[in-house]
Amino acid sequence: MTASRTYYFDSNATTSVAPEVLEAMLPYLTEKWGNPSSPYRLGKNLVAPLQAARESAAALIGADPTEIVFTSCGTESSNTAITSCLYTQPAKRHIVTTAVEHSATRNCCAALAERGYAVTFLPVNRDGSLDLARFEQALRPDTAVVSIMWANNETGVLFPIPQIAALCRQRGILIHTDAVQVPGKLKIDVNELGVDLLSLSAHKLHGPKGVGLLYVRKGTPFQPLIIGGHQEEGHRGGTENMPYLVGFGRAAELARAVTPEQRRTLAALRDSLEQQILTQIPHTTRNGAKEPRLPNTTSISFVGVEAEALLLLLDQLGICASSGSACTTGSVAPSHVLTAMGLSPAEARSTLRFSLDYENTAEDVAYLMSHLPRLVAELRAAASPRTAARVSPALARAS
Repeated sequence: MTASRTYYFDSNATTSVAPEVLEAMLPYLTEKWGNPSSPYRLGKNLVAPLQAARESAAALIGADPTEIVFTSCGTESSNTAITSCLYTQPAKRHIVTTAVEHSATRNCCAALAERGYAVTFLPVNRDGSLDLARFEQALRPDTAVVSIMWANNETGVLFPIPQIAALCRQRGILIHTDAVQVPGKLKIDVNELGVDLLSLSAHKLHGPKGVGLLYVRKGTPFQPLIIGGHQEEGHRGGTENMPYLVGFGRAAELARAVTPEQRRTLAALRDSLEQQILTQIPHTTRNGAKEPRLPNTTSISFVGVEAEALLLLLDQLGICASSGSACTTGSVAPSHVLTAMGLSPAEARSTLRFSLDYENTAEDVAYLMSHLPRLVAELRAAASPRTAARVSPALARAS
């Protein structure tokens, strides 16, 4: 059976390109196809649209347009932020991050550790929160940068970035935050946050894939990751991707226009889904603190169920969700976020993330819930005795 439409609950992975964004992009894929660095009109006529996109992106986060460096994605932005802080402070060779960061930060820091840098991967509490006292103890005289995400992509749990930034400022330590999951879901003001660098990616806010930004506070020492021409004031070489940058600018306008009431409505829909799962399906558990977290995200463990098998069955019904697991060389590795929170590998592999968007409706949730309890029951019934034995301690804890 194949569903006639898609029921999408994976907006933390990516979002659709908004019609308004596509409309803004199309002229720059057709008649306005020049290079903004060119001296003739075909190129010069692109300078103003490029500046407009920069101003729109800056307004989204409360920054000055001169503080915006356009990149290819959030991963490039985060890698650039971390390496720049190290290369501009050669006497400092220590990084502080957390054990639950996105792979863009986590793997970058792990690679730097292999090159001789010292990295502290801070643990988190069982609810995914960060102990500020432990964080403060991790700071050292040779700490070059703290890189901590604002919102966790798997659980939605928020870290107290303003407090973290204040502790960094007291010690003269640069701070970067991965805020990729935040636009449109929370208000962003870099001055209230107090960070030196911040990463975003357009495809998380109904923009195109392949474009992001790095906010660099005025006065922050900076060394580019990509060396090339004079583009981005020398902060990032490479010909500007004009269609995508214009699309990013339009998407930023749409994200800015989201109202507090819309956010409350989104949170209420998420809460409804979460409550229905927890009450209608036995042996289920929410992972992560209930608050503070993003208004659209819930992480649920279904004890005795392999998440990947459940995802396949949901997909046949047109339902898109996500697990935190990673497929590597034919095996499924448990989510590093969930295991860092204290879940066993079996519990982590039984977890799905549902991340909603403003396009989701109560009817979408009703469709999901018309199938999810049955699918979970069928998978549990089909589990082998070996699988049942492996998860029985977790069943006892959840019951």
